[in-house]
Amino acid sequence: MKAEIATYVGKCLTFLKVKVEYQKPSGLLQQPKTPMWKWEQKSIDFITKLPKTASGRDTIWVISDRESRFTSHFWKSLHKALGTRLDMSTAYHPQTDGQSERTIQTLEDMPRACVIDFGSSWETHLPLVEFSYNNSYHTSIQAAPFEALYGCKCRSPIYWAEVGESQLTGPELVHETTEEIVQIRKRMVAARDRQKSYADRRRKPLEFQVGDRIMLKVSPWKGVIRFGKRGRLNPRYIGPFEITKRIGPWPMN
Repeated sequence: MKAEIATYVGKCLTFLKVKVEYQKPSGLLQQPKTPMWKWEQKSIDFITKLPKTASGRDTIWVISDRESRFTSHFWKSLHKALGTRLDMSTAYHPQTDGQSERTIQTLEDMPRACVIDFGSSWETHLPLVEFSYNNSYHTSIQAAPFEALYGCKCRSPIYWAEVGESQLTGPELVHETTEEIVQIRKRMVAARDRQKSYADRRRKPLEFQVGDRIMLKVSPWKGVIRFGKRGRLNPRYIGPFEITKRIGPWPMN
């Protein structure tokens, strides 16, 4: 009887929606393909609900995630004209777009610090935030984003003398930039391999097939209105949803 009860409870839809996981999360870490060249892949998102400035702005557009504006007729037409493909991350599941979510977290903290230290509006400090982020050292690529993109350090007062010491000709600059991109890509691959090895130690492998029915884990406190207004009593999972198509090794419809 105990086994029958355990089987019944394990298949209970209500139980599946509210239970807490005490075991290792399912699914190994899936890393995005490392791009071969600059701007080969892009992700975009919006930092919204900021205090409205004097000019009426309350949003920062960052080059990330899911947004209804990205699925509109305009965006579909734009991608068709450019010959590009729009891939969506899972809604309310930031792990599927970690690179953008991590950038947004940093960019939210920087204007917050500027407003605390210097006062005034966040819009006033946005150019400083952009400059600071693009010229900060990133461990994964062992360089600043500006240096990785343009092949040289940014012309700021700090680096003015250092930048002016060496002047490269066109062919030399192209060759040096190409060599740097190759090295940066190797560093990105190594960093992602380390990240995957570390993450997979605390996860277990799991693979779904077409026809399987799954539950989707969500964060109800992040604006998912379909749950009503139950606050902390919102379900942890929604579904079940049937897998109708495999888009790749892991992405599903």
